[in-house]
Amino acid sequence: MLLAPHLALKFALGPLLLAQGAYARSVLPRLPEAEGPRQGQSGRGELALNLLIVGDSSAAGVGVERQDDALSGRLPRALAAHLGRRIGWQLCARTGITTAQAASLLDEVRPADVAVVITGVNDVLDQVPPGRAIGARQALLATLRERAGVRHVVWTPVPPMDKFEGLPQPLRWVLGQDAAAHEQALRDWARLEAGISHLPFELPVDDTTLLASDGFHPSAGLYATWADALATHIAEAVWPRL
Repeated sequence: MLLAPHLALKFALGPLLLAQGAYARSVLPRLPEAEGPRQGQSGRGELALNLLIVGDSSAAGVGVERQDDALSGRLPRALAAHLGRRIGWQLCARTGITTAQAASLLDEVRPADVAVVITGVNDVLDQVPPGRAIGARQALLATLRERAGVRHVVWTPVPPMDKFEGLPQPLRWVLGQDAAAHEQALRDWARLEAGISHLPFELPVDDTTLLASDGFHPSAGLYATWADALATHIAEAVWPRL
């Protein structure tokens, strides 16, 4: 049985890729999660909806110092501006988690109407097969509905990891192929599952000016761009359905 080209390369370069992975983990700066409140309200007027942000280090604001400059600060403000109403929000995030581990963050979650889920990079790094990652997303979806009463879940894209300048080659290329497989599986699933959507947005991670000092996480500028895309999607494609 013939292997796909990138799988054959992974097999052939296994020892090198493992060494590069260990080296990258040792030399990449370990940036902290952003400081600041993990729940609050943005905007004025009548409450439009309660928003829940769930995910890994990018959800937790790694790459900036304050939550105000991360997604948890920028997205509620942008969404409140779009809708002209008040947004309640809560952040449940931890660096390093996979999709399967995200449900562990929801033990004390508050009720929410819409959830934004940011996972996938650690699935790729931990070599979780795409099919198993979709199973974890399905389980997480059920947990969000059961514990928080979430009515709609927006899944953010798995970023193109072959463009992360902080990773060495050929590891970067191989992880990029894996990330693309995860992203395609996510897109396919989102088209079939009711009550969810896939954010139609590709993170411009090839622009190093938009990355933090580790060449891996977003900077304040990229968080702003990402938040604007999410706010537009929720306001135009999700809010009318609610």
